[in-house]
Amino acid sequence: MQTAEALLRSDDREEKLPLAGKATRKPLRVCLLGYRSHPFCGGQGIYIKYLSKALVEAGHAVDVISGQPYPQLDPRVRLIKLPGLNLFEVPNRFTALRASDIKSVTNLFEWFSMITGGFPEPYTFGRRAFRYLLQNGRGYDLIHDNQSLCFGLLDLQSQGFPVVATIHHPITRDLQIALAAASNWGHRLLIRRWHCFLWMQKKVARNLRHLVTVSEFSRRDISDAFAIPEKKISLVYNGIDTNEFSPLPGGRRRPFRLMTTASADQPLKGLKYLLESLAALKPCYPDLDLLVIGQIKAGGSTERMIEQLQLTNSVRFVSGVETRKIVEYYAEAALAVVPSLYEGFGLPAGEAMACGVPVISTDGGALPEVVGNAGIVVPAGDSKALSCAIADLLEDPEKRLRLGVAGRKRILEKFSWEAAARQMSEFYLRILGHADH
Repeated sequence: MQTAEALLRSDDREEKLPLAGKATRKPLRVCLLGYRSHPFCGGQGIYIKYLSKALVEAGHAVDVISGQPYPQLDPRVRLIKLPGLNLFEVPNRFTALRASDIKSVTNLFEWFSMITGGFPEPYTFGRRAFRYLLQNGRGYDLIHDNQSLCFGLLDLQSQGFPVVATIHHPITRDLQIALAAASNWGHRLLIRRWHCFLWMQKKVARNLRHLVTVSEFSRRDISDAFAIPEKKISLVYNGIDTNEFSPLPGGRRRPFRLMTTASADQPLKGLKYLLESLAALKPCYPDLDLLVIGQIKAGGSTERMIEQLQLTNSVRFVSGVETRKIVEYYAEAALAVVPSLYEGFGLPAGEAMACGVPVISTDGGALPEVVGNAGIVVPAGDSKALSCAIADLLEDPEKRLRLGVAGRKRILEKFSWEAAARQMSEFYLRILGHADH
C-alpha cells in the first residue's frame, strides 16, 4: 500500500489544475477595504490576504486600506493604514481617550460606543475611509469592501465611485445563535447592544448596487436576512492557498490528535459540542487530545466547561501563530474537526483538506459545499454524531488516508485562488462596463 505522503504527491501531479493566465483584458487598480484585517482575527483577514495576492498575480494593482489590527500582505500589495482607537488592545478602554481625540467626532463616537457595549468599528472605519478616498481615491478603478457594510460605502457610491462589497454571511446568524446560547436576559441585552451595527449593514446592503458572496448557502441566507433578491448577489467562491496549505513531506501524525479552529467563546463555532464529544470518547481513547487554533477567554464559558468535563490536560489552545506553524500542526493531526453551527464558507475545513488531513464537518451553513463527499458531514449541534464520526475514523486508518487524499484533490480542483481571482476580475469588468464615470 502506498504511503499517505506518496499518494498526496501523486494526486498533486495528476490532478492539480494549470494556473490561470492573466484573467482580464485590462489590468485594474483595485482598492480593498478592511476595517480589521489581520489574519489572526479570523476569515476576513485571511480573505484580504489571499484575495489581494491573487488579484496581483492576475495582473492588477492592488492597495489595501485597513484599520487595526493590520493585515499581512504580499510585498506587491500596498498597505494604507487608517488607524482608529484600537480599543480592543488597550488596557483600559475608559481611560483610552486622549485629549486630541476629543476634537474628532469619529473618535468620540468610537470610544463612547465601545464603553457602552457597542461595536462601532465598521461605522467609524467607514467615516475615515470615505474622507481618505474622497481626497485620494480617484485613481482607483474600483473600491471593494470586505464586510464592513458601512455608511461610508453609500457616500462613496453617491460620489460616483464604483463600489462592491463582499458579504461572507449575514451577521444576523451570529446574533441568533448568540441569543439562543445566552444564559439570562442581561446577557441577551448585552448581545443585542453589541450587534446594533446590524441595522446599518442591512440598510447599506440593500442600497449598494454590487454585492458578492462566497457560497450558494450564504447567497440564500443574505437574501432572506437582508431582504435582497438573490439575483442581485453574485457568487465567487473563496480560494485556498494550496502552496502554503499542503502536506508536509515526512510528517508524522499523532494517532489520537484532533485539531480544530475555533474562537473559543463564540457559540457560532460549536466548540462546546466537540468538547462534549471529546469527553465521551476519552474512556475508550484515553490518549485522545485536542489542539484548538484559537484564543480562550480566561474565566469564560469554554474554560469552565473544560474544567467541568475534566479535560484540562487534554485540550490545548494556541493563537497568534504563523501559517507555516499551522501547517505543521495539521501534519501532526490524525483528523480535523469543524464543529461550527454556521459557516458562510468554511476556510478551516478547506485548509485542513488542502493539507491532506481527513475532515469531519457539520452541515452548518456552507460547509457541505466545501467538504462535499471528501469528508464526513454530521448534523450541526450534535455531539453524539461527532463522537461516532471521530470513533469511526480513529478505528479505520485506511479510510483516513482515502479521505485525506480526496480532500486535497477536491480543493485543488474547485477552490483555488487563481480561479477566484479570475472570476472576481470578470465580475469587476461587468461592474465597470455599467459604471458611471
